Amino acid sequence: QVQLVESGGGLVQAGGSLRLSCVASGSNFRINAMGWYRQAPGKQRELVASITRGGSTNIADSVKGRFTISRDSAKNTVYLQMNSLKPEDTAVYYCNADVLEYVRSREMDYWGKGTLVTVSS
Repeated sequence: QVQLVESGGGLVQAGGSLRLSCVASGSNFRINAMGWYRQAPGKQRELVASITRGGSTNIADSVKGRFTISRDSAKNTVYLQMNSLKPEDTAVYYCNADVLEYVRSREMDYWGKGTLVTVSS
């Protein structure tokens, strides 16, 4: 079993910055891809950014140039640096990880509980 715990959300004014972190914990696993999704009130969850184990990234067009995803594989941690925040970035941000569980020899998709980001105008 793997747990993902996000941190770093909060209230920020438009134009400000926040850095989200997500740490994976557990035993006998390896994390492949990691990513951040967000869900605004009344909207579907959407991909914000993802990063492979090799470091290749995929950034949503809506945040390209403002958000950066990175990871520290040794620490099983993924980060989302969010700059030039806009009110429309307000959402619950969820961490996601594609995990290889060694004991069961299977890949599983894990989610964190989410962290709220609120951007005021």
